[in-house]
Amino acid sequence: MVVKWAGCVSLGPDAEEARVVPAGGWLVATTMERYGGAFEEAVDGARQQERHYQLLSALQSLVKELPSSFQQRLSYTTLSDLALALLDGTVFEIVQGLLEIQHLTEKSLYNQRLRLQNEHRVLRQALRQKHQEAQQACRPHNLPVLQATQQRELEAVEHRIREEQRAMDQKIVLELDRKVADQQSTLEKAGVAGFYVTTNPQELTLQMNLLELIRKLQQRGCQAGKTAL
Repeated sequence: MVVKWAGCVSLGPDAEEARVVPAGGWLVATTMERYGGAFEEAVDGARQQERHYQLLSALQSLVKELPSSFQQRLSYTTLSDLALALLDGTVFEIVQGLLEIQHLTEKSLYNQRLRLQNEHRVLRQALRQKHQEAQQACRPHNLPVLQATQQRELEAVEHRIREEQRAMDQKIVLELDRKVADQQSTLEKAGVAGFYVTTNPQELTLQMNLLELIRKLQQRGCQAGKTAL
């Protein structure tokens, strides 16, 4: 026996034993939750797709400013993958952090080299003064011997200075190479297209161009949540 009453349905062998299930009850609520979630996912997907299109269009526009040899290497697929990596804004933050670390490293290395140059300048001044004082106190007939000795000492000091400068320059190059490798590894792990650890000059130049594209997008306000391109 089926009894209909005020928008409800009562099921049972007779009216007294019937269970009443209100119309619009849990079945309707569950259906709304299910389709509501699917709708939200569809909206999010559409937003992501629009965001990806905006980033890709901006990248394609910026690539036109690069030399033609590099434009040819930055295919549609590469730019599309790069745009995907930039969607949530995390890569912008990573790149900004890497640039800050790079600037701090460069400043530190520059200051180290500057200190070494100052030490060398002081060393030369002290040696020059020492030689002048020795020559002033030297008897004339001993002066040629003294000057020859001083020349050998000066050459030894200059050799030491050149070696210390060479060692410092090698240290700077190695430290910068390590930082480049760290940047490449970090961006590769973040899923940024075109980045992997390499010392190939052409690949390094390509990666520098990709970083420049990301930096320019960041300056245009293309981080997640911003629409101005």
